[in-house]
Amino acid sequence: MLARKFEDTVMPHLDAAFNYARWLTKSDVDAEDLVQEACVRAMRFLSSLRDGNPRPWLFAIVRNTWYSRVSRRGSANEAAAVSGQDERPDEALDPEQQLVQQDTVARVLPFWNESMAPAIRAGRRLVVAAHGNSIRALVKYLDGISDDAIVGLNIPNGIPLVYELDDELRPLRHYYLGDADAAEKAVAAVASQGKA
Repeated sequence: MLARKFEDTVMPHLDAAFNYARWLTKSDVDAEDLVQEACVRAMRFLSSLRDGNPRPWLFAIVRNTWYSRVSRRGSANEAAAVSGQDERPDEALDPEQQLVQQDTVARVLPFWNESMAPAIRAGRRLVVAAHGNSIRALVKYLDGISDDAIVGLNIPNGIPLVYELDDELRPLRHYYLGDADAAEKAVAAVASQGKA
């Protein structure tokens, strides 16, 4: 009976789960492994499906399985790979991408607390290269920006954004390196993306 319920609820969404896993892992082989592991978890926790909508439930299991793998491996490269690759404005994201975007801060903060902050406290200067959503999540945390305000924050690609922090890792000031006019134009260009 459990196998039949699993087949009826999960199997129709298996292709979409694989596509999502491939987007997360950037690899067909890793995506297959991830979906297999997620299906084992889904079968084990099938009773937790409450609202009768298995697609977001399955996607959450795939996502959480991926997060578990990344945290077990402890690789900064894979943590960066979790960040999305889509540069469209937030309102243009499809539901799966919105789901991932909602969890960006939840992914960035552990990396900040476990890797970046200790390195800074040890006297290191860090260069962070990441996707715009991950950078915005870090800026949101450091500057205490609200959820509503962070959506309007436009950070251009390729222009270093420098943060100077105090001993408690609170921002003293931040600025773009290089020509201020060029940085301002780049911010405006990011803001106008997707408005054509």
